[in-house]
Amino acid sequence: MSAMHEPTAQQIKDEKLYRQMGMTDEEFDRAVDMIGRLPNYTETGLFSAMWSEHCSYKSSKPVLRKFPTEGARVLQGPGEGAGIVDIGDNQAAVFKMESHNSPSAIEPFIGAATGAGGIIRDVFSMGARPVALVNSMRFGDLSEARDRYLFEEAVAGIASYGNTIGIPTVAGEVQFDNCYSKRPLVNAMAVGLLNHEDIQKGLASGVGNTVLYVGAKTGRDGIHGATMSSSEVAVDKEAELPVMQAGDPYLEKLLMEACLELVKSDALIGIQDMGAAGLTSSSAEMASKAGYGVELNLDLVPQREEGMTAYEMMLSESQERMLVVVKQGREEEIGELCKKYGLEAVAIGKVTDDKMLRLIHKGEVVAEISADILAEDAPVYYKKSEEPAYFQEYQRMENAEPAVDDLKDTLTALLQRPTIASKEWVYNQFDTQARSNTVVAPGSSAGVIRVQGTNKGLAMTADCNSRYIYLDPETGGKIAVAEAARNLICSGAEPIAATDCLNFGSPDKPEVFWQIEKSADGISDACRTLNAPIIGGNVSMSNEVNGVPVYPTPTMGLVGIIHDLSQVTTTAFKQAGDVIYLIGEAATEFGGSELQQMIEGKIFGKVPAIDLEVEASRQKSLLQAIQSKLVQSATDLSEGGFAVALCEKAFDAEELGAEVTISGSAVTALFSETQSRFLVTVKEELTTAFEALVGDAVRIGKVTAGDRLVIKGDEDEVLIDGSVDELRTAWKGAIPCLLNSEA
Repeated sequence: MSAMHEPTAQQIKDEKLYRQMGMTDEEFDRAVDMIGRLPNYTETGLFSAMWSEHCSYKSSKPVLRKFPTEGARVLQGPGEGAGIVDIGDNQAAVFKMESHNSPSAIEPFIGAATGAGGIIRDVFSMGARPVALVNSMRFGDLSEARDRYLFEEAVAGIASYGNTIGIPTVAGEVQFDNCYSKRPLVNAMAVGLLNHEDIQKGLASGVGNTVLYVGAKTGRDGIHGATMSSSEVAVDKEAELPVMQAGDPYLEKLLMEACLELVKSDALIGIQDMGAAGLTSSSAEMASKAGYGVELNLDLVPQREEGMTAYEMMLSESQERMLVVVKQGREEEIGELCKKYGLEAVAIGKVTDDKMLRLIHKGEVVAEISADILAEDAPVYYKKSEEPAYFQEYQRMENAEPAVDDLKDTLTALLQRPTIASKEWVYNQFDTQARSNTVVAPGSSAGVIRVQGTNKGLAMTADCNSRYIYLDPETGGKIAVAEAARNLICSGAEPIAATDCLNFGSPDKPEVFWQIEKSADGISDACRTLNAPIIGGNVSMSNEVNGVPVYPTPTMGLVGIIHDLSQVTTTAFKQAGDVIYLIGEAATEFGGSELQQMIEGKIFGKVPAIDLEVEASRQKSLLQAIQSKLVQSATDLSEGGFAVALCEKAFDAEELGAEVTISGSAVTALFSETQSRFLVTVKEELTTAFEALVGDAVRIGKVTAGDRLVIKGDEDEVLIDGSVDELRTAWKGAIPCLLNSEA
């Protein structure tokens, strides 16, 4: 819409045009009250973007306040591009996770690729070099052609961006469920490293200092991306979809290197990625955080298309752009620095002392609003919360075992479930070894990166069992954190901090808001008990398909420190003769389990219980044993229970099997998803020392040479006797087989 034909402020009010931008009547009235007049078209656009759920967290702020965000290692908590934790030796880890769900539902390749690009910028805008990517994805069950397409294209998009920019993807998770059909969740996490003195923040301070625009030119792509990400995507309707912002990883690589050199310059005042809401969010947030104002001359903004209006320039989400504030008089040297990387650094404005965001276009002031009003004073909603009827119904149910006819056939079928099956098809597309610092690539409990110049490592993982969250959000929230922490422990890492990506349906639905509140309670409890403060994250609301919400999916990304790389531990069996230990007993807990879903075709009942004190105690003693070099391999028990975990330990080993004996009901012992359990192997000569440290470890058998997996029950009854190779073939072939099917 050209400026000449933009509606007047009065028309916007009378015709309620602000509703098309995602603002409610109350929000528009609030904006009018705050600025003391009717906003014009551009100003209404600024309000709609900055007050969107995606930018303002207006519905989730009361919930997010519950999270523990401080700790001895935390250098930067929520509120900046990414959080920062101290890892010793004057070094720090920088990381964050974000969603790109709505774009990925429409254009999965572009949506997933730009998700990776955006989170990488969040990390290097803090002054850190990105060293690893982690992803967490959810899709429909692959029986539908559209869901197969979304899955294949999203994976290809992440691979394309990460591989081209040269950042290894070292960990991730993919889960499949019908509730995500046509509405995938694509969450990307990036981890970076920096020295303490290089920490940067997004601040626009110092009157007269210059605002520079660095990176790609601005086009009409992604306008209102933030508001789109705050509303439901109607996938079955003939809707006019927004122009998606495409990513250019080659340009991002140049931008990254330029910014990493720029942060060493004392001319730099502040730097921020132009992410959601583009120039609007970066300029308003940088000014508000610093207590200053910013004046921009939009005629100077590098533009890819002709005749762009102020509204279009401010709300475009064109990729690979940074807003940089430098000391007045130092613009030329910063320009020379950027020119080395083939980039222009264009002066488009200055810092002012009046706390206003002022926009000038074609010689006229086209917008003038307090930066604080846009960035800090969005409405905060205390949404109605209501416990859904199903919850009490499920809580009243007795725990019961699913009926299983043939144990071996059931195990084979579980191994072929896409959520459990090998994700090799996914991670084989990723460059997992870029930059040569990868110690543990995808396929083990967690990814591990070497901290260059030291003997330390960083372990990272992402986790969430959304079925548990749906059935019991508070318990499920605890489990999401605990399972992520278990993955770090099994890799030899001490968990140090967390990031979250809270994916939910519409917060306007009281049952959904109840899920949000309760899962936040569980997450908070677990983060406190397991010493993993939340240093940043993302909220993605309105993940619904034609009014039906996806399962609540608050994904937890955790990072841990490995103090000595010789302590790195992986999943796979190491040698025949090692003793196999099971930590933790199985109970009859199948609510939300993979076995229940497979046999019953639905989930119901109580989820597995979790005692966070028991969890913390077991994690601590197992980590001590690993750090004392007493453990050969370790994995936690999750989807599919004991039998699946035992198989996975054999699948990644060379010509090794196992012979073990379990007790009690076979179905429960084999397939229950009881929490806080681990499966570890120990050299025979170290068993006494191991048992002294890990009091609740039970010796159940040995690693064997050859191709057999033998599981015996009470009175030596053989429950399962299978070929490792045959089971591995079923596990490895499941996803490729589904993708090749025609439906």
